[in-house]
Amino acid sequence: MSHQRPATHGGFSSYVEAVLDVLSAEPGRAAVTTTEGLVISAAEFRDQVYRLAGELAERGVARGTTVTLLTGNTAEAIVARYAANLAGARVVGLYEGTSPPTMARIMASVDCSLLLVDGRRDAAAEELRQLAGVPPMLSLGPSGFTEDVLAVAARRPARPMGGLVGPDDDWCIRHTGGTTGIPKGIQMTHGSYRRTLDHRLAGTGDRPRYLACTSLAHLAGIFADMTLYRGGSVVLRHEFEPGDALAAIERERITHTWLLPPLLYQLLDHPDLAGTDLSSLRRITYGGTAASPARLRQAAKALGPVLYGWYGQSEAQYITEAGPGEQELTGFGGHLTVGRAMPGVEIAVRDAAGTTLPPGERGEVQVRSPYVMSGYWKQPELTAEVLQDGWVRTGDVGYLDEDGYLYIVDRIKEMIVVVGGHVYPAELEDLLLSHPAIAQCTVFGSRDEQSVEHVHAAVVPAAGHRPPSLEEIRDFVTSRKGRLYAPETLQLMSAIPLTAAGKPDRKTLRSQLPG
Repeated sequence: MSHQRPATHGGFSSYVEAVLDVLSAEPGRAAVTTTEGLVISAAEFRDQVYRLAGELAERGVARGTTVTLLTGNTAEAIVARYAANLAGARVVGLYEGTSPPTMARIMASVDCSLLLVDGRRDAAAEELRQLAGVPPMLSLGPSGFTEDVLAVAARRPARPMGGLVGPDDDWCIRHTGGTTGIPKGIQMTHGSYRRTLDHRLAGTGDRPRYLACTSLAHLAGIFADMTLYRGGSVVLRHEFEPGDALAAIERERITHTWLLPPLLYQLLDHPDLAGTDLSSLRRITYGGTAASPARLRQAAKALGPVLYGWYGQSEAQYITEAGPGEQELTGFGGHLTVGRAMPGVEIAVRDAAGTTLPPGERGEVQVRSPYVMSGYWKQPELTAEVLQDGWVRTGDVGYLDEDGYLYIVDRIKEMIVVVGGHVYPAELEDLLLSHPAIAQCTVFGSRDEQSVEHVHAAVVPAAGHRPPSLEEIRDFVTSRKGRLYAPETLQLMSAIPLTAAGKPDRKTLRSQLPG
């Protein structure tokens, strides 16, 4: 049958339609390889999207509705997101590590009308079924608890559809971190996301093969879309395990993957690294937390010129990139640069009065670009506070140098106000990571019963070194930054606890403090 798509909404073509067009151009090539080794062709994947989109539309999924996904790193997860968006709905992903009661509150807050669950999330789905107010649920594959919508959709013709959304319609609502309460819902439009796909990643080649070994609900899903749009293939792993990732890179001839810095360190420390053929690898994008200069140097030596550091946030998408050879550029006080503005992105550093500051002066980093959010879901006051005249107030403290390189000092809200001045946790973390006995660390503040703030450090000792003592750490910090920055307590840990979004879980760390 013909796979000619219908006319688009006012001439606009969504990201799903753009990707499906690319898949149609070469129907026989591999599009997705599952963890279990199943290779799905471009035509097969495209037709699964069309069939499911048609089935969802018949069940009431349309422009203005919300479909929530409780899915892992499966082909069905990508098919479901594409199909829901193609039918006109906005999508919301529920993150691993979020409790079922919080999931239920999130779904209620975004007016969810349908929940799609894949086979990797049966246990959570069973818990959700016991809660009041949870929307109707369908499974993406055989299940013992509800109807398999993919099996029903498979009996439909793969009829092209599209043109149901405009550039100002929501494609998704992303939720910021947090495992309790309802996190902020960030609205992203089809127009902004469609432009995101046009950003060509350096180093991935004409036929990128992307390894998705971190959650598709986060940045890995965006990289998967970029890869398919560029005529490449996506290789899925259910989760990150360093030995498995190394084996997949060699076996699948992977050209690109995305990792948080702690996961990159696990790759570097794995005994299989030296014997793995990584000659296909052209790019590792990393970001999300502060990186250790020493570990980046080690990574560059072990892996070659493949490291690309990203700085961004959910409200503004990507902001800067530091490519090979740029990661170790340092500014005042030894801060590592996060790179220069991506194409189409404007960066300004401003003081509290809104005055743009000259190079070298610290202030709040503000961003304007085609990729920023349209606002926070049903929170107009917060939207007005953060999004002003098209500029997103990031809440990060930083400065630009004369060459346009950006340096991040810290989060405004993470700043610790101690007697005698301010302590920026990121600044102290950078210093601690230069200590040979420290592999990873997180710095945070806590208030005592008199509301006085104190500085605490959680540290993962480096392999082969004696764990540092609090006295050693205080002396090390005092001699380099002054007594103001010296931590008052030291938590030695085997690993830093992470939130569902993969960030250091300072709330958990605070709860573990004595007293």
